[in-house]
Order: sequence, then C-alpha cells, then structure tokens
Amino acid sequence: MSTFVRIVESGSLSAAAAQMGTTQPTVSRRLQALEKQLGLRLIKRSTHAMTLTEDGQRCFDGARELLASWQAFEADLRGAGDEPEGTLRVVAPHAFGQSQLIGPVGEYLARYPRVSVEWLLHDRTPDFVADGIDCAIQVGEVSDPNVVAIAVAEIPRIVVAAPQLLQGRAQIAHPSELAALPWLALRSFYRTEMSLVHARSGEQSRIGFKPRLSTDSLYALRSAALLGIGVGVGSAWLLRDDLASGRLVQLLPDWLAAPLPMYLVYPHARFYPARLRRFLEVIREAAPAAVRGALWHA
Repeated sequence: MSTFVRIVESGSLSAAAAQMGTTQPTVSRRLQALEKQLGLRLIKRSTHAMTLTEDGQRCFDGARELLASWQAFEADLRGAGDEPEGTLRVVAPHAFGQSQLIGPVGEYLARYPRVSVEWLLHDRTPDFVADGIDCAIQVGEVSDPNVVAIAVAEIPRIVVAAPQLLQGRAQIAHPSELAALPWLALRSFYRTEMSLVHARSGEQSRIGFKPRLSTDSLYALRSAALLGIGVGVGSAWLLRDDLASGRLVQLLPDWLAAPLPMYLVYPHARFYPARLRRFLEVIREAAPAAVRGALWHA
C-alpha cells in the first residue's frame, strides 16, 4: 500500500522506484500484489499516461490516511517520537544552501546519528509530493496555501559595484542617479526596476533600468559585479568579505532594498516525523546568524 501511494504521488512506477531506492519491476510486482489482494484494478496504464480507476482513487485517499496514522502509532509504540531516524529530503536555495547552511546540516547529523540527509540545491519551488521532499528552505514570499510556512529570518540586501565601474564618475548621492549606471539583475527577485528605502527618513525611491546582464544565480551576480560589468543588489552575507577587502563598494549605505524573508516550508500533514521536527529546530536556531554572514558554531 505504501508503494501504491508513492506511485500515485510521484506519477510513475519508475519515479516511485527511484524515490524508494528499489527497481521498477519490484514496484510493479507490489502493485500487482495489492490489486490481486483487493480484487480491484487500481491503475490504468498506457504508453503515455497513468490514471487512477475510481476504485484506485478511493484506495489512494484511504491509504494516505491509514499510513499516516500507522506511522504515528508505530512511533508512539517504539517510543521513537523524539528519536529521529530515516532519510530527510530537503530543498535549499543554491547559494545559501552550499555556504551558510552546511554547518547546521552537519550539526543536525552529528546530533542524530540515525538520520541521513538528501541536500538538494535549487532555487525553484519544489513539488513536495512528486519529488518526495520533506521540507524546503525558501527565500522570498510563499504563495502556496497548501503548505506550512514558518518565517525564520530576513536577509538584508545592499547595492554594490566594483571600484573600476565608478572611476571617472561623480559620487552617487541619490538613488535616482543609479539609473545612469549599467545594471545587473537577479531575475528571481528583480528584473528591470529596484526600490530603495532610506533607513532613517523612510523615503522611497524607485529605479528603472535595462540590465546589461540578467541571471538567476546569486553567485553569478557577485562575479559579474566583481568584474565591473554593472551595479547589483545582493544578499549582504555573500558580499561582506568583498566589501571588507575593497573588491566591491557599497553604494548609498543609507539606502537599502527590502530584506528578503526566509521561510521553512513543508506540506500540511497530521503527523510529522521526528527527523523533520528536529531539523526545523536546528534551522530556526541557525538562520538568524546565517543571514548575517556568520558561520555556524554548534
């Protein structure tokens, strides 16, 4: 029954087999055994599609509830409610996930030796069901009403440029003057305009531009800024060392882009395994320091 649920959620026998660490023939045999046991046909398959029969839909709805209840019951019987085990699949932003959060992940693994982590780095919103994802760390607003989203931190953003880009130009005194400079765009969060707010007065200024370079990678934006290709707005934690060394200069330090919220996101469920609950605790503890650029110390 667990295999049947995984087949439906993943969309195919091969995807279910990959998620469960087994082979497609094994998954197919389990499905056939369940159909034989129930005396019902659950799935209609063709070369291009897989659809549930009416009985299959009823079985799927009931099986999910039954399995969730069984997991909670089993954990209670074992006294394992607070002892994480199994594999946790997490999606994290590419830049932040390979730099600032590896320390917390390492601490999590050290605390709970019976857990392993699949640490998947990309910046698109995950499909929790199809990809078998337990939780995600998401930067930016969460619009999906079907998930739980817990705000854990805000990421400060600043305007930076390489010194060579500014040579021979008058000192920038107001955001309106930034429009005359070549720009870099981080497509995930801004493309052709940027709003800045004065930290003390609250004055707002919107800048329109046509970017010389657009990218969906924060690391690529940083590299382009270092080469003097354009002005960019990036996360302060990543640019801190470049500012300290003089490789980059912060423009208009009193003017800031709105910070980006960071959330822990996971699907609604009646039961959350201990490996997920404990991971959420570790990340909530580590996130505030991570967005400031500090490294994790257990």
